[in-house]
Amino acid sequence: MANEKQTGNWTQMLADEDFAFIKRFVLASGSLKEIAEAYDISYPTVRLRLDRLIEKIKIFDEFEKVGEFERLIRSFYAEGKIDISTFKTLLETHKKELETKNEIHNSNT
Repeated sequence: MANEKQTGNWTQMLADEDFAFIKRFVLASGSLKEIAEAYDISYPTVRLRLDRLIEKIKIFDEFEKVGEFERLIRSFYAEGKIDISTFKTLLETHKKELETKNEIHNSNT
């Protein structure tokens, strides 16, 4: 727990299926081939799952650097729930909204 501040608390943000994958990954000594055989799926599918999990962890690990909304849409993109175009549109719109709110706040002070 001493490093929690330094590394973020990304473990609380993962779904049960993510932990199941991590457990299987560790028990397979990191062998994606073995995981593919266990799940009866292709190696590229397992690689994609691992890549998405890595991106989720990176996003959650940067929790303090971004707001809740941005972290959420980055997570959706990392999980493949939204495409790159939608992700960029949502992120750009959100950032413009934040800028507008900041400008209004600054002009009122």
